[in-house]
Amino acid sequence: MARVKVKGRDLHVVASDAARGSSKVLSLRILIADDDRDTAQTLALVLRDEGHEVHTALRGDEVVDACRLLRPEVVIMDINMPGMSGYAVAHELRERHGPLAPLLIAISGVWTQSADAALGKAIGFDHFLMKPCEPRHLLRLLASLRAAPDASGAAGG
Repeated sequence: MARVKVKGRDLHVVASDAARGSSKVLSLRILIADDDRDTAQTLALVLRDEGHEVHTALRGDEVVDACRLLRPEVVIMDINMPGMSGYAVAHELRERHGPLAPLLIAISGVWTQSADAALGKAIGFDHFLMKPCEPRHLLRLLASLRAAPDASGAAGG
């Protein structure tokens, strides 16, 4: 169990059963995009502890180029970001890559209405989560990709 201090609060992070029990799960390349540095770093710590390769971006307009260079299997993105909104980034990634786009997960603390989630899905997000997001829920979303024998980008880089 790891202990993390964020904004004066202690968080306890426990590795998931999948990471503890099996060496056959895949490490995913994940890009986290959030203008709140503490949120991005805390989420990155949790995902690195699970064995993933994690990169962060603090501006929306950095995400498209980062995806081109890093070729992540998963992008976890805030909606309300400087430079380019998460909605605009998701739309552009879907336009460029179609079904080969990374798994797109929105996490928002501002855009929290069901209409916001519906818009996110229509634009191209696969999942739309509200802040604060329970790490176990996010790890469950990633579990199916980790178990897949041919997760996109995992073999060919």
